[in-house]
Amino acid sequence: MFVVTGMLIGFGAWFVIRYVLSAFYTVDQNERAVKTIFGRAERVGTSTTANSPLGETLTDENKQRYNYPQVRVIQPGGPYFKWPWERIYKVSIATQTINMAQDTEDPTAHASGTILEAVTKDQLNTGLNGQIRYRVAESNLYAYLFGVKRPISHVMGYFVS
Repeated sequence: MFVVTGMLIGFGAWFVIRYVLSAFYTVDQNERAVKTIFGRAERVGTSTTANSPLGETLTDENKQRYNYPQVRVIQPGGPYFKWPWERIYKVSIATQTINMAQDTEDPTAHASGTILEAVTKDQLNTGLNGQIRYRVAESNLYAYLFGVKRPISHVMGYFVS
């Protein structure tokens, strides 16, 4: 009887300690976080990207395509508390650099990401290299985290086709 009671007390103590210690988190200075509750991101009312200042610059077709909800962004600091059924997604908002020739889906392509082959207007082959600098906007975290499967490939698609 004492063994079963000891096991139950031990399991209960382990459970409480594990969830109490993992319930607190911090957000670094160059990060922003989004909290999901049972898989759904916390939203800011009914605001969407189509209603934002960025949405005013989009065409009607692009407003429909890129219409994502605005989420509650957790600013740097902490410690913050979360329940076990909540999950925190942290995103670096620092400016990042990626090689223009790097293919995120196939690392061996483009001479292992060192040079991008291109054909000029007069049918000559040339090699290009360069860098793309990007930054994830706080106002568009939903699209970055949940709306696009491979956001880096999506951004590079605007420059390399």
